[in-house]
Amino acid sequence: MKRMMDVDTYVDEFINYLAVERGLAQNTLESYGRDIRQLSEYLKQNNLGLLQDTSRVTIMHYFNTLKSQGRAMSSISRNLAAIKAFYQYLMRERYIQRDPVASMESPKLEKKLPKVLTVNEIDRLLKQPAVRSVAGIRDKAMLELLYATGIRVSELISLTISDVNLELGYIKCYGKGSKERIVPLGSIAAQCVRDYLARGRNKLLRTADMQALFLNQHGKQLTRQGFWKIIKRYAGEANIQKEITPHTLRHSFATHLLENGADLRSVQEMLGHADISTTQIYTHITNKHLQEVYDKTHPRAR
Repeated sequence: MKRMMDVDTYVDEFINYLAVERGLAQNTLESYGRDIRQLSEYLKQNNLGLLQDTSRVTIMHYFNTLKSQGRAMSSISRNLAAIKAFYQYLMRERYIQRDPVASMESPKLEKKLPKVLTVNEIDRLLKQPAVRSVAGIRDKAMLELLYATGIRVSELISLTISDVNLELGYIKCYGKGSKERIVPLGSIAAQCVRDYLARGRNKLLRTADMQALFLNQHGKQLTRQGFWKIIKRYAGEANIQKEITPHTLRHSFATHLLENGADLRSVQEMLGHADISTTQIYTHITNKHLQEVYDKTHPRAR
């Protein structure tokens, strides 16, 4: 075994490994660090150490404590994934000789179907931004682009001017693990982005070297929270009763493509899913939709 260090040093070293070697997003890095330090704190309270005293039984007691606190199974599953990755790293670096969580299985999660908007609701939402103002021109471009491409909100706000090719009709974005992909851009969204570049962005720009495509009122890159407030406001103005999340337009994009005959592999590639099983959740939505249509329209459905 290597020489012993303080716990925070091990955790910092592991997070640095995830950032440099695996290229994980900042939000994921913060989440992993938080989960591991939370376990460390629990062990300290029970006079145990993160490295020397942990056992499978100890870790199971920890997760039972999380359950008793009312933690969601999705949160517990993510927590376990972080802890397993941490101990695998410690084993690989020979900081420990035994992995206490090697045989632990993640809890099976009930797959919840994502909330999607109907085509009519999408139309109402996209009509809300008033293109008489600079903010309205920008918001219209963002919403149209998001629905046209299905990219994540984090990918939307990270777009630079050079990532958008309006002539050839595509955008280049960087998803999880900084993996690059090319996504087609429809003519309506392309025209809205063109309008924003011609009549909006220059009025928001404060420094010539700013490369971010979408800017806030201070000339800085729009944040995820900023976009979240924007879409919530327009959803309210469109009288959409469904709960809106930052992923709603992404879910709607995938569902509407499949409902209109797109093949699953193409949708997987556009969404940037590493595993097609992640994309298959949308087939459950379309199957449910077909069942509802059948029940409503067939004379002998019931």
